[in-house]
Amino acid sequence: MAKLYFRYSAMNAGKSTALLQVAHNYEENGRTVLIFTSALDHRYGVGNVTSRLGPRRNAASFERDFDFFEAIAQSKDVACVLVDEAQFLTVEQVRELHRAAHVLGIPVICYGIRSDFRADPFPGAALLLTLADSLEELKTICNCGRKATMNVRVDERGRRITEGEQIAIEGDVRYVQMCGACFYSTERITPV
Repeated sequence: MAKLYFRYSAMNAGKSTALLQVAHNYEENGRTVLIFTSALDHRYGVGNVTSRLGPRRNAASFERDFDFFEAIAQSKDVACVLVDEAQFLTVEQVRELHRAAHVLGIPVICYGIRSDFRADPFPGAALLLTLADSLEELKTICNCGRKATMNVRVDERGRRITEGEQIAIEGDVRYVQMCGACFYSTERITPV
């Protein structure tokens, strides 16, 4: 039985690297994968899954009106579907992916973060936490050494930003991961 998987973490935990490794493993065994990434995140170009470690590859990009079920159903010989930046999925798209796993019998593995810089959930991530048949936390650490579970937006001088749009990718916007204790007590973040 195929499942919908959600592999989540705070920023900088290697989610894209893990996705690229899964794709490699399938393809090394002669299997076809479909890889999707959000058109919203175009830091490395639209339609690219890129690891900060260096590996990158082209992927299909999705926007808010993209129909995952239809795209997967029309593809031939697909062994697995991989979705990067899954926090940007709409609620309807998460339902489509869940349906694809269960109706079409194709495993769907989504990678993303759960919450934004204010600790508010992304709608797509919230529904993934509800519908996913399997949840896996990928771990990373805070500057203090504890497990990071939160994301913080900082400006070019390392000052924490606490207001603004939920999604900000362009310009000098930067994100760092933190544990809960540091998230609630930190005003300024020392650049790493």
